[in-house]
Amino acid sequence: MDIHKFLPLSEAGYYLLLALDQPAHGYAVMQQVEAASGGQVRIGAGTLYGAFATLERQGLIEKAGEEERRKYYRITALGRAVAAAQLARLETMVGHGRAVLTNTKGAAQ
Repeated sequence: MDIHKFLPLSEAGYYLLLALDQPAHGYAVMQQVEAASGGQVRIGAGTLYGAFATLERQGLIEKAGEEERRKYYRITALGRAVAAAQLARLETMVGHGRAVLTNTKGAAQ
């Protein structure tokens, strides 16, 4: 399967996939995403469950179980490959930005 058809991931989608490295339920994922992003990404419940449905339909996450009313999800092998491809994209972007913005020779005078 061509993982590049899933790229680019949204910022929230990327954080969601990473948060599901271990099975987790929605509220725990919301907290993990906010903590991992330093508070820059906050996902509301409605957005979260819509994203879960989309990611599950795409095969990037799967249900890992259910306890009382909580559904637990985890990343799939495909989801891990897509997250790794997104990480590579981000590393390329950061490297390019760093090279351009730290280059003082080409700076406007």
